[in-house]
Amino acid sequence: MEECSFTQTQTPSQVRRNLEKRSPEQVDQKVGEVLQYLLVKDQKKLPIKRADIMKSVVKEYKDVYPEIMNRVGRTLQQAECRAAEEGHLSLLTEQVFGLQLEEVDTKNHIYILVNRLQRVEGDNMRVDDNTGKLGLLTVILSLIFMKGNVAKESVIWETLRRLRLDHGEKNSEFGDLKKLVTEEFVRQKYLEYTRIPHTEPVEYEFRWGPRAVKETSKMKILEFVSKIQNKDPQSWVTHYKEAMDEAATPARH
Repeated sequence: MEECSFTQTQTPSQVRRNLEKRSPEQVDQKVGEVLQYLLVKDQKKLPIKRADIMKSVVKEYKDVYPEIMNRVGRTLQQAECRAAEEGHLSLLTEQVFGLQLEEVDTKNHIYILVNRLQRVEGDNMRVDDNTGKLGLLTVILSLIFMKGNVAKESVIWETLRRLRLDHGEKNSEFGDLKKLVTEEFVRQKYLEYTRIPHTEPVEYEFRWGPRAVKETSKMKILEFVSKIQNKDPQSWVTHYKEAMDEAATPARH
């Protein structure tokens, strides 16, 4: 299995010596606690900071931290394999199977749980299991992709306004639409929201966030657009080529 990309300050021999000071049961219990912590955090699709894992869960076991995280990764991977073999998901496996811990910010050591099994099965992202939010996010991601992988904020709002979604008004399903798009989706790492330099008045633009890149693909988004417009995906030659190139890149998985 691929090792988690956490910075490891201890050598393997040091970790092994530290493990000898703990009973197997103690380490197993700590692994379980870390897994539970990650799953709770993932319910809101919030990025997970290494510092929070250390402070809230690992605590005095930091001297065996690399081994704990490796076991967490192996547990997730083994669960994924079992789910694939069984061909179905139980209530428990829906929460655990197919998840992989991936680093999305190497400078600040921030991680997300990616549902690899969903991607294998052909599903798109889930946002708190909320179909409405998922639909809204898919529309925004498709607009960004079709605009060349970056879209001005004004373009996003104008498109949503044509769909009778006004960011200046409270929405019965989404509440504060602007807050949802510019804060919640951004915090969850589905979108990136950045200021455009040298603009007056100030303008912002959107790009795909790292979670969107991990949990869906340009081809799936192009297929979504194709269904809406009742066209063949290959009608968009440049976008289709870009989506095919992405799918052929091993680094994506």
